[in-house]
Amino acid sequence: MEDPYVSMLLQQVRVCLQYTDNRSLSGTPLAERDGNLARKMSQNGTPNRVLTLDSMNPCIKKVEYAVRGPIVIRAVELEKELAQGVKKPFTEVIKANIGDAHAMGQKPITFLRQVSALCMYPELLNDNKFPEDAKQKAVRILQACGGQSIGAYSASQGIEIIRQDVAKYIERRDGGIPSSSDNIYLSTGASDSIVTMLKLLVSGEGASRTGVLIPIPQYPLYSAALSELGAVQVNYYLDEENCWALDIKELRRALEDARKHCNPKVLCIINPGNPTGQVQSRKCIEDVIRFAAEENLFLMADEVYQDNVYAKGCAFHSFKKVLFEMGPKYSDTVEMASFHSTSKGFMGECGFRGGYMEVVNMDPAVKSQLTKLVSVRLCPPVTGQTVLDVVMNPPQPGDPSYKQFIAEKQAVLRALAEKAHLTEETLNQAPGIRCNPVQGAMYSFPRIHIPERAIRLAEEEGQAPDMFFCMKLLEETGICVVPGSGFGQREGTHHFRMTILPPTDKLKILLERLKDFHQKFTKEYS
Repeated sequence: MEDPYVSMLLQQVRVCLQYTDNRSLSGTPLAERDGNLARKMSQNGTPNRVLTLDSMNPCIKKVEYAVRGPIVIRAVELEKELAQGVKKPFTEVIKANIGDAHAMGQKPITFLRQVSALCMYPELLNDNKFPEDAKQKAVRILQACGGQSIGAYSASQGIEIIRQDVAKYIERRDGGIPSSSDNIYLSTGASDSIVTMLKLLVSGEGASRTGVLIPIPQYPLYSAALSELGAVQVNYYLDEENCWALDIKELRRALEDARKHCNPKVLCIINPGNPTGQVQSRKCIEDVIRFAAEENLFLMADEVYQDNVYAKGCAFHSFKKVLFEMGPKYSDTVEMASFHSTSKGFMGECGFRGGYMEVVNMDPAVKSQLTKLVSVRLCPPVTGQTVLDVVMNPPQPGDPSYKQFIAEKQAVLRALAEKAHLTEETLNQAPGIRCNPVQGAMYSFPRIHIPERAIRLAEEEGQAPDMFFCMKLLEETGICVVPGSGFGQREGTHHFRMTILPPTDKLKILLERLKDFHQKFTKEYS
């Protein structure tokens, strides 16, 4: 009889890697490796484990992160199979599952990399190939580092001059509204500071447990973090029929329902939207701020795509700017944290993990606790802080690098705007696919029709219908997108999220293959 631990382990592999071509998983390299390891441990008489699925933190088992889930695991396996010469109906896997600009072929912004290189290897300061403004910026950053090396720890809140540059950037962006470096916390991308803030906010037990309102569809960081922290996720639905707009009536419905079983005190906003790509109007932001003030909610404004606005008539308005322009009734009372990152925008420097959080109207005593909390992790990556500083304090007119910097920045944003329009236009030509305008950010979240027979088959295999569709799409075309069920959606609707980041020629191929596959899929399962 097989050891129970072996059975459990193999079952977990099957759950994580459900293939829709109905072939057994028992012969896959991963299953064989883990199965052999488990059998060997059993034969060696390994004692009962301290850490098992039953004994581990139950909150972690609830964590799901769709953009790196089973679809992506299978995509990586397919890439390996292609490299080994296994014949497939396609010659490459096109990963459109995640907003990783450089992985999709975007070239780095020259000035960002020049300053980073100079900080990493100061000997290059003697090289005349580097422009003087890049050298000056690198020297300024190095002088603010311990031992004049970015290999040294920084202050837990981040390097002081970089926090000052962030505050000045915010002031310029918001038309002169003051920002203090004391309220700036540098972070490991935006994600780290978002989770840190949620840690501060979540408390209570039972009916007093903190509830957090998040948009549906949402970026899975939020649902994953709330699961990890044992908080109560409170869903409010964006209006797909109105370009994924935020409706205050829906916010109020979600809040009133939540108050029956938890203590909702946090409202999360993603603007521009991920995965939905909408850009909120100023009026919408004003309405949200009034709602937060009336209901005594802490606002979390995820604004990492603030540079990514493409649609005519749309503009980015920061929550802080609108808050302060609404006057002291709101600017003196509404508590808020806003977030930005070097991973998106025109930079796409995901791997450097640079970002910041600005807090507004935070209780000084709580702010001390926040500073204590971030100090536990010592400091955010100094390399990420360096890139963030270049974004916050870029070359100015007259500087040697200005023309090249602006040209590269505008080229990236112009290409993204063209690809946003191309994606919407192409997908809307396909029967059974409906795509709202990609007003901003880096993604499209089209709605797809899935035949009833396919829905039944998916349910029989324990899969969401759009997971079934996306896995079939991957196996037959090599296109990797993320099922909408991983982001949340209204019951009875089906979507997928795809990034618009691939180069235009590859994006056109992807979109045409996707259209053709959906048509074939619909015929096959109708």
